[in-house]
This record gives sequence, structure tokens and C-alpha cells, in this order.
Amino acid sequence: MNRKLILKFENLVQLHSACWQLHTLSYKRIHRAQWKPAQSSAHPVWSVLLYPQFWQKGKLVSVALPQCRHLSTKEETKGKKKKMPLTKGEVEIRQKMTIEELARAMGKDIDHIYEALLYTDVDLDSLEPDSMLYEDHIKLIVRKSGMKYKSAKLKEEKERENTDAVRRPPADPAVLTPRPPVVTILGHVDHGKTTLLDSLRKTQVAAMEAGGITQHIGAFLVHLPSGEKITFLDTPGHAAFSAMRARGTHVTDIVILVVAAEDGVMQQTVESIQHAKNAGVPLILAINKCDKPEADPERVKKELLAHDVVCEEFGGDVQAVNISALKGENLMVLSEATVALAEMLELKADPTGLVEGTVIESRKDKGKGPVTTAIIQRGTLRKGCVLVAGKTWAKVRFMFDENGRALEVASPGIPVEIMGWKEVPSAGDEILEVESEQRAHEVVSWRTYAEQQERMKRDVEVIEAKQKEHRMEYEKKQQKLAHLTWRQRKAVLYKANKHLMFLKPKERTEMDKNILSIIVKGDVDGSVEAILNILDSYDANDECKLDVIHFGIGDISETDVSLAEAFHGVVFGFSVKANESIKKLAAKKGIKIKLHNIIYKLIEDLKDELNSRLPPSVVENTIGEASVLEVFSVTVGKNKIPVAGCRVQKGLLDKKMKFKLIRNGDVIWKGSLSSLKHHKDDVPTVKTGMDCGLSLDNHIEFKIGDEIICYEEKEVEQTTSWDPGF
Repeated sequence: MNRKLILKFENLVQLHSACWQLHTLSYKRIHRAQWKPAQSSAHPVWSVLLYPQFWQKGKLVSVALPQCRHLSTKEETKGKKKKMPLTKGEVEIRQKMTIEELARAMGKDIDHIYEALLYTDVDLDSLEPDSMLYEDHIKLIVRKSGMKYKSAKLKEEKERENTDAVRRPPADPAVLTPRPPVVTILGHVDHGKTTLLDSLRKTQVAAMEAGGITQHIGAFLVHLPSGEKITFLDTPGHAAFSAMRARGTHVTDIVILVVAAEDGVMQQTVESIQHAKNAGVPLILAINKCDKPEADPERVKKELLAHDVVCEEFGGDVQAVNISALKGENLMVLSEATVALAEMLELKADPTGLVEGTVIESRKDKGKGPVTTAIIQRGTLRKGCVLVAGKTWAKVRFMFDENGRALEVASPGIPVEIMGWKEVPSAGDEILEVESEQRAHEVVSWRTYAEQQERMKRDVEVIEAKQKEHRMEYEKKQQKLAHLTWRQRKAVLYKANKHLMFLKPKERTEMDKNILSIIVKGDVDGSVEAILNILDSYDANDECKLDVIHFGIGDISETDVSLAEAFHGVVFGFSVKANESIKKLAAKKGIKIKLHNIIYKLIEDLKDELNSRLPPSVVENTIGEASVLEVFSVTVGKNKIPVAGCRVQKGLLDKKMKFKLIRNGDVIWKGSLSSLKHHKDDVPTVKTGMDCGLSLDNHIEFKIGDEIICYEEKEVEQTTSWDPGF
């Protein structure tokens, strides 16, 4: 009996000891603990009580709580992490490391890294264990920890093989065949470029265009009565479309420069001449509107001499033809001049092999999907051809001419509309045919990779520049605070940032009021490009910041409205539509959708929107002026109040209005009057030529000769100083 009691007593003592150790462990060793499952004990509690010899020190917790989970301590977790080996206190560092990686490399805790970053320009609140640190901060942390660093050997990245598609070598002259010339019509806006093309095509393109001005590149094949074919490119003359005109000249053989006989050389005329010179393309001068009584073709020719355009009659090589596009006068002479110049140029192309061409314009059609207008420059395009342009590709499903008729083949020099693109390519992109869809994927993948590498390189440069700028600002601040103790320094920084810390959300919105976020949607890539080029000239960010948060091709979508709502922005659409459901959704969310068909009206609307975001300026209107002739004081109770004896020189003094005191040309006080008297009587106003006595609300001292100005403040709407150039 005594033996059993002794065994029970020993078991109770050992169980008490186990509980005490568990209690101590929970207070002393558990820090940032994590739950994890524990293996069930092979020996239940009853067996341990009966057989104390199985009781082991390392299994206290698992035996006491066999079916439960135990806490993994900080020390246990740390022990499981692999630490990088240290060689004589040296830390192997890289240009970029996360906080966690640096802690492992140093054999330290993450908290140690945070402590080392105190009193630096790093915002500790924004740091996480996976936050990236740059080389300067890494070196600083290692030095502060009393350790040395060495740069890790860079792993040589395997250079990716260039799988891009390129143009073929020049063709054998024996396989070349004549092709139609590509002629671009350039000139100032409203000088009759599209009307000229209408007369050549016998169509009414100009009548269908918004505002009567061309806003896209049009590519047309014209059949002359002589049997010759000419591919014409009609480009916009408006100032906003400079990039389109430049693109037109780079795929053309001949430029027809249209100048109105009554207007002469204008801004876009000069720009068109420059584009032609840059592309090395010969010119033919078409002096239009010669049927008007005020027409002066000779003046036009003389004005062009200043821009190195010398007509044949002045000893140059530029053919000049006087025409009237509206009445169809001399159009055949212009066509013959074009054909003659094309014959002199001996324009030929290789119609065999893989296709090469250029995207003239691109858009997203509701029924057809992504569509491009292209000029074929080499090879013969057929259905089923696999093409690559920019970072997208196409398997040609259908081809159309400018009149919408389906084509089976398109030979060099022919304009064609291509369907089958996966995405909308950019206008001006080079079109290359490849052997298969797999090859197209390779090309697009390589181009995407190359662009990412280039973007990363630019991003690193920008980040490094920003870091340098922030570091210099931080060092300047530190120098200013160098003579202060750390406690005083903390107090100064707190006072400097106090107004931001306690800023309410409503007040933050007020601060962001001077930001106009916009979404730009256009019908074709060239239109969006033209609008973005105009927006690039915006130079009034100090008045109102202009932020283009998204741009694209196609009609206004629900995504555009949601994005505008998130940024409190405005949606601008050019030659696109917004269906009724989209308009209702926008109205419900309070989002403005502004649709335009004429580019300068869109820009005017944008300027109005910018003006609405500007705070009104306060303008002072002077109501009356008075001069101080005498100064005296009046005792009121125990106080002496200075009083000015004045005479109104101009207008009137109204006690309700605001006043300012001017001395020697400087404003020394602004405020309200405390009293205005005339012959000892309080009066509301004093008119010109009358004497009065007045005192100011803060009892400021007067001097003889001071001027008193009575004025009112009015808020006037500001207008942006941005000038888009048209």
C-alpha cells in the first residue's frame, strides 16, 4: 500500500513540475509566436503516470498536452532560417536586397535593421520585411552594425537570343516590276487638299468630314483616264496633326504641296515643306483656288523662294500647276506632271516573297475588330498571311480597298485595309510577314521583352535621380538641425509636419481640387496621338495639374466611366460614341463625358474644364481715396485713440467697405474703420471734397500725408495661361 502511495506522490510531483515549466515557457520565451501542429505523444497521460521512467525532459509539452498544438517560439523559428555564412565579420551584399535578406546575411534580427535605419531619410512606417533597400542604405546599415561589407558576385544572366523579324535584303533588280507612285498631298488647313482629291476621285469626301477639315490620313487609289494608277495619301492640315503629316511623307514617293492662291504661304505650308525635305521627297506645287478674283499665283511662287522651293520658271526643279480643285480646272495637267515625275523616278518593287509595308492608320471597328490601313511596299499580300507590326500580329482574314470592296491580293504601292489583328497596332509601325503563327509569337515576345528591358533601364535612372534629390534634401535638413539635440530635432520635425498629420479627408480633397484627371478616347490611333501631342505641350501645372490617366481607341466603355469615377476625372472622346446605358451610368456617378468631332473644339472644351478648376482671383476695386491733413487723439475711458482728419480726394468713403493705409507708397495696414465722423456726427459715407475724421480698428498711429484707400474685393474667374498653339 505504501509503495502505491509513494508512486502516486512521485507522479504528482513530476506533473506539477511539468506544469510549472509550461507556465514559465509561456511568459519568458513566447514572442511573436505562431501556432503549429504538434505530433501526438506515443504515451498517453495515464501511461506516464503509471510509468514515470518514460517521462523525458524534451517532451514536457507534448506529453502534458498530447492532442493540442503548442506555440513555436521566436528562437525556434529563427533557428530554422538558414543564415548566410559570415567570413571574418564581412557581409556579402547586392545592389538591391530586401530587409529580410539583409538581416539573414548579417545574422541579425529584422528589428536590428529597423533600429539601424532610425534618423535616416527612410520612412520606417512604410517598410515591411519584403521592402527593397538600395545599396547606399545597405552599406549604412552594415557600417552602423560594426561590420564590413563586400559586393556579391553578379550572376551572369544568360543573354536572350534576338528573335526579332527584320526586312529582307535588297531584291535582285531582275525581279523588280513597276508599281504605282505613292503621292502625299500636304498643305495648310482649308487650302483645298481634300477637295482636290475629291475632284480626282469624283467623290465627295470633304463634304462628309466634320467641320470640313481632314482629321485622319486617307489612302486612296486613283485610276487616271490614261490608265495610270496613283496612290494618294490625304493628310490633315490642322496644326494638331503634325505627326500624321510626318508619317505620310515617310512612306511617299512624291509630295503635292497645295497652297491657296489668295492666302499664300502659311504655317502648315512651311511645316509641310520641312517634312518633305526631311524625307528627301520631290515636290510638285499645286496653286489652288486660282478661280478667285483675289488669287495671286506669282506671289505664292515668290514667297516659296524664301523656303528653298524654287519653281521651274525661276530656274529650279519644282513643277508649278495653277488649279481650281472646286471647278476641276487643270487637274489633268497636275496628274500628268505627277505621272511624268514618277516615270523619272523609275518606281519599282519586288512583288515576290514575304510582305513588307507600313501602317498608315489604325482603329478599332465595332464589327470588324482591330483594323489597319496600310501601304504594301514589297511582296504580295493575300488572305491567310501572318503579319507582325509593333507588339501585335495578325492572320489576314479579309482585305478591303478604300471603297469597302473585298480584295483577294494587294501588290506593292496599293493601299489596303487589313482585318485579323489581335490588337490595334500603332500608326507608323512597320508591317512584316513571317512564316507562321509560332514565329509571330516569338517576334512579339522578343519585342515585348526588349521594351520591358528598356523601360526598366529608364525606371532605374529615374529612381536613382529621385533618390539623389531626396538625399540632398535630407542632408540639407540635417545640416540645419545639426546644432539641436535629438529631442529638439524631433520637436521641430513634428511642428513642420503637424498640418499634414491632422489633415481631414475633406481637406485633402480640397488640396487635390487643382488636378484635372482625364481619359482620352479616339476613333483611330493617329487621332489619339495628335491629342496626346497637344497635351504634351501643357505647361501650366502650377495653376492646375493635368493628368492623363488613360487613353485608347474605341467608343466610351463602362471601364472608362469607372476609372474616371475613381480619379474624379473627365472623359474626352474624339469621333467616338457613348451609348445610352453608358451615358446614364456616367450621369448617375456624376462623371462628365465630352464628345467632339473637331479637334480644336475638344481642346477649347478642355481649356474650359481647366479654367473651372482654377481658384478665383481676388481683384480690388478702389471706391474712394482720402489724404490725412491732421492727426490728433481722442480719450475714450483710459485709452487714447488716434484719429485722422481727412479730406476725400476722389470717390467716396463707405464705412462698410475695406480700407488700407498707404505711407510712402507702401501698404502698412488693411482692415475696417472703427469710426467715421463728419462734423462730429457718425455717418455711413463721406463724398468727394468733404472733410471727415476716422479711426482704424486696431488704433494704428497716423502721419500727415498718409493716404486712406477705400476698396471692395471681387472674385474674378481665372483662365489658364496654357496656349496649345492654335
